[in-house]
Amino acid sequence: MSASPTKAEGPHEEDVQSPDNEEKDTDQQNMYEFEVKEQDRWLPIANVARIMKTALPDNAKIAKEAKECMQECVSEFISFITSEASEKCQQEKRKTVNGEDILFAMTSLGFENYAEALKIYLAKYRETLSRGGDTRSAPSGSAAAAGQGTYPDAYGHIGNGVSGAESY
Repeated sequence: MSASPTKAEGPHEEDVQSPDNEEKDTDQQNMYEFEVKEQDRWLPIANVARIMKTALPDNAKIAKEAKECMQECVSEFISFITSEASEKCQQEKRKTVNGEDILFAMTSLGFENYAEALKIYLAKYRETLSRGGDTRSAPSGSAAAAGQGTYPDAYGHIGNGVSGAESY
């Protein structure tokens, strides 16, 4: 058996990294230091369930499977819209996604009916802010606090913000 020629010990050409490659490898390592679980990208299930309950009669029950399905769907939907809006911001060299970007993304992705309803909602929201109103709860003495309609719902209907209180 003949001995094959031995290679000189030391770094091999393929083992030596150029400074450029080293920087790229470090960036890639830093980018993937932690693993994001799919479930961590979803909205909290308690929040999703609470919103679902507002659309149903008080005595209605929601199966765990239905909550989980809705959790995944709405999270993906939000991610889909936000990704499109973010792309628009990057093209315009902006870092902040605003309401108009979301509306533009919804329209360009084929959700123009929702975009129109949200455009109305955004205008009302900004109007409330400009008057110094609290957007979390209706100011005392206001039409909303008295149960009169002032806020558009997800369908563009004006109501008092309490789901199920209006009849359509």
